[in-house]
Amino acid sequence: MGWLCVAVATCALVSRCVKGKVLERHVLLFAAKLKVQCVLFSSWQLADLLFLGDNWWWKYEEGIRHYSKEALNKEFPEKIRPVGFKHPAFQCPDMSPSLSTPSSVEFVKAGDIKVVAALGDSLTTAIGANATTVLGIPIEFRHVSWSIGGFGSYEDVITLPNIIKLFNPRVLGAAQGKTIHGMEAHLGQTGLNLAVTGQNTFNLPGQTRHLIDTLRSYEVKRYSFSKVMGQNKFIFLNLCIDKGLNFEKDWKLLTILMGMNDICDYCKDKALFSADNFMHYMAVSLEMLMNEVPRMIVNVVQILPMQTLREVQKPTPGCLLQRSFCSCLIEPVSRSAELRELVEINLEFQRKLESLLLTDRFFRDDFAVVLQPFLKQADPPRLPSGKIDMSFFTHDCFHFTIKGHEELAKGLWNNMFQPEGRKTVVSSFSDPITLVCPPTDHPYIFTRPPSARSDQSPSTPSTAVVYILSAIVAFGLRAFL
Repeated sequence: MGWLCVAVATCALVSRCVKGKVLERHVLLFAAKLKVQCVLFSSWQLADLLFLGDNWWWKYEEGIRHYSKEALNKEFPEKIRPVGFKHPAFQCPDMSPSLSTPSSVEFVKAGDIKVVAALGDSLTTAIGANATTVLGIPIEFRHVSWSIGGFGSYEDVITLPNIIKLFNPRVLGAAQGKTIHGMEAHLGQTGLNLAVTGQNTFNLPGQTRHLIDTLRSYEVKRYSFSKVMGQNKFIFLNLCIDKGLNFEKDWKLLTILMGMNDICDYCKDKALFSADNFMHYMAVSLEMLMNEVPRMIVNVVQILPMQTLREVQKPTPGCLLQRSFCSCLIEPVSRSAELRELVEINLEFQRKLESLLLTDRFFRDDFAVVLQPFLKQADPPRLPSGKIDMSFFTHDCFHFTIKGHEELAKGLWNNMFQPEGRKTVVSSFSDPITLVCPPTDHPYIFTRPPSARSDQSPSTPSTAVVYILSAIVAFGLRAFL
């Protein structure tokens, strides 16, 4: 599936050396490789993407520059979702929302969620997730992203929003379209998937500010055409702006997965990508949300153990991209001191996240941050032979296909309806995850941290209230007698 056609206007090219290469020659070389079809880049736009600060494009170009056009256009149909594929329906005993909008973060059902959003990196932008060739890797298939994709319905693709749609068909914010990394996109395509491919945790506060500002002004625009009027056949365009979000009253569900790029870049700047900095920028972002956004539940997903990604290799052009995207993980030799250090920093990231979030620091009546640990020990999916199942991975041997995104969506959903201490931690994706229904005795998203236990339910008064009412009744009876 070709995706990119580079239109190079030679009159606009400038001869500027970047990293020892002449810009004109470099752009023409890149254009020759990507002469396939679809979206046009001007030479100035391409120059901006390659040379003016977008490090991801540098890594991508370096990963493919040694391969022929034939190799780059080789198709792998097993990595995409077949046309007409359908999942069986998912039904639960209770799929209704609450009778009235809950005021407490502890009693929010799936059907009470009005808005979904996501922040993160390329795993959330779903880069390359449904690409048939290596040249499709820069396409961000946001509409099928595990945490925020809104393509079709649950039967078409399993994503967190598509599961929630079964409980509330009017949920807002899910991504509806594809984007190309580095190119401007509008909310009609991205929805509230405000993740940015290639970004690190120090970028998370910026993404968070973008989300807060967007939520404050979020509108859903609906277009409709009127019928043909009279003999003159005038067609009127009616634009209706529906205020899709009540910022103060609607319950919002945000999912954040961030930190893997910090591991991938750790050896390049150990101070910048330290575990302490990871925790600092995560805490700053969560503080912003807690201070400014009412009625929000934040899923923070524990980062993957990344060492096993070194096994995801295949003799294809795209697998060289794995080395480009995550050189600090891929380049060290086995059992080297560099690799041991990286494995330890990966574990330290996980420990820091637990120390930050398994407390009541980010918990109040209408706001909660919940650490969802299902990825903490996850091993890549394997075939019966023990080899990695490559159908779960895109052509770069690093990101997930739709098949992988669906397993992430199911793992996240299940964690949301499991209490702390009993949340499922996936040991391997070799066996498909089975979705669970919200428990009938607790049909709410679990949000209370372990340091703030409560057995209170929305229909049962607290112990203190019962005691006070009993005292009043007893006093009243004595006075009456």
